[in-house]
Amino acid sequence: MPCRVLLCLNELQAGKTMTNKTLHANPSKSRTPRHRAREFALQGLYQWLLNNEDVTAISENIRQAHGFDKADAEHFNSLLYGAIKDVTTLRAGLEPLIDRKISELSPVEHAALLIGAFELQNHVEIPYRVVINEAVELTKSFGGIDGHKYVNGVLDKFAAKARATEIGAGKKS
Repeated sequence: MPCRVLLCLNELQAGKTMTNKTLHANPSKSRTPRHRAREFALQGLYQWLLNNEDVTAISENIRQAHGFDKADAEHFNSLLYGAIKDVTTLRAGLEPLIDRKISELSPVEHAALLIGAFELQNHVEIPYRVVINEAVELTKSFGGIDGHKYVNGVLDKFAAKARATEIGAGKKS
């Protein structure tokens, strides 16, 4: 994992406030406002998973981060607050699809799976392939070496249930 990403995640893990100097995982990549919202939601969920802080405090902290003004704030709110509110249901849907206990997942993989599962269930306007790809990209940017492959496989199985009609319609074409 790149050093600058580790620094950002270590700041979050230590409960430190993100500053204007906090770096993005892929500063050279052109990111859409919705992708930026997912990046910030991942960081918020990471912080929540490690420190179990109040979601409002996490949100306020992240909103002060460099680049948040270019994110889709509404989508960020939906992902962060929604994934935390629905965490029990989302974990229940993910557990049969994973090969270990949820508590054994890396916090980045866990957060990416929560975001992906939440979007698959609650944002049907976003094609399932886009949701999975975005979760994979987040894991590539912030996670371990092969974490993205794991997230891809789990969300692919989750999508088969959550978006069965959409996936079936795509196979008929």
